[in-house]
Amino acid sequence: MTTFAELGLSPNILKALEKTKLQQPTPIQAQAIPHIMQGRDLMGLAQTGTGKTAAFGLPLLHRILDLGHPPGPKNVRALILVPTRELATQIIDNFRQFTAGTAVKIVLVVGGASVNKQAQSLVKGADVLVATPGRLIDHIEQGNVSLEKCGYLVLDEADHMLDMGFIHSLRRIAKHIPLRRQTLMFSATMPKDITEIADTYLRDPVKVQVAPPGKPAEKVTQGVHFIPNGDKARLLEEYLKKHPGEQALVFCRTKHGADKLAKVLDQWGFKVGAIHGNRSQNQRDRILAEFKGEALDVLVATDVAARGIDIPTVRHVYNHDMPNVPENYVHRIGRTARAGAEGSSISFCAPAEMSELQAIEKLLKKALPVIGGAPWAADVVAAAPRPGQNRGQKPGNGGRQGQKLTKNPRPAAAAGAPGGKPAGKPGGARPQGQKPRPQGGAQAPRRAPRPKSGG
Repeated sequence: MTTFAELGLSPNILKALEKTKLQQPTPIQAQAIPHIMQGRDLMGLAQTGTGKTAAFGLPLLHRILDLGHPPGPKNVRALILVPTRELATQIIDNFRQFTAGTAVKIVLVVGGASVNKQAQSLVKGADVLVATPGRLIDHIEQGNVSLEKCGYLVLDEADHMLDMGFIHSLRRIAKHIPLRRQTLMFSATMPKDITEIADTYLRDPVKVQVAPPGKPAEKVTQGVHFIPNGDKARLLEEYLKKHPGEQALVFCRTKHGADKLAKVLDQWGFKVGAIHGNRSQNQRDRILAEFKGEALDVLVATDVAARGIDIPTVRHVYNHDMPNVPENYVHRIGRTARAGAEGSSISFCAPAEMSELQAIEKLLKKALPVIGGAPWAADVVAAAPRPGQNRGQKPGNGGRQGQKLTKNPRPAAAAGAPGGKPAGKPGGARPQGQKPRPQGGAQAPRRAPRPKSGG
């Protein structure tokens, strides 16, 4: 099938789609929409940026439009559960485009916004309720909403919901929804727990998979640059200056790290903003709006704030800190190369992050191309402090606590970086302090992954 009309969607939806950038169905849409319109439960696996929102949203809205009457006070016809506020906002924006000119009522319920205003929006009911689990439970307990007549449940970014510990919230919410319902689950990766959730909440589901679980978008050029932790900010500066006028998304491990890096980049003259879980909803919305409007060139984010970032103009993703959950790597780099565009992703790997890199490469089933530095030797890895041990050092000063930032980092650290020796070949110049690699061309042995701490 090559058009949305051939999928049998409502004329009202087709008319609304004419005003969007959606010209023809993506693979996940073409495969999922017919099954959903037939009322089947569905498990959808697809990379980020492939159009999953429209894959469940269009057929869901088609079925709701067929009902032809309002939902009733405080009642909800379709519930879409998501892990983050940003993803919820993204879905709401898409649904409002899909329903332009119709009477479909869509309500957003997320943390960080007024509970009273949300309750007022729920008084007359909602055809579609998009919610984060915690805030939805608040409204259920206060009697602001009823799920007794909810006929559709959608779990979007289900793997990230598990990462964030929402499984208990999901169980509490599911008790309020009728067993006779249509349930749709979408995810970019397929950890074991996702299979268990699917077995619990889906009935005889159709499985639609357009790419192997954990596989990034095909048009993302990936690479890793081995660099001491204290030199990462200056290396990032060099990469950003290499692509002036092109928007970049930078990922940090912690909220404090994101704020600190954004402050440094601002001091160096970049138009930058930062979003993470400690920012209010208004702050996050404002910064995202500025980034979407290209008032900002660089957005620094943590994983928790990144799932709902759907900005086609993002061309570069930089992993300033390696993710400690390998599946998050796939989601991070999926923020570029959206909807068939091209993009690049570069990960900065310090000695203490070799185990994270190893876990990512195991998930991808391939090694990331080395575009700078060389893999850290085992003794350097063993001696490296784990993240958080050197809290006093400033980004960009090579880990030399107390010294001022210098405009030029030590040359050895920038080997293979833009403006240095040609990048792209493994075995480039070694970062300072790294011992020679074993003779015979063998890569330095990598340490086995450490158990992750509960903190």
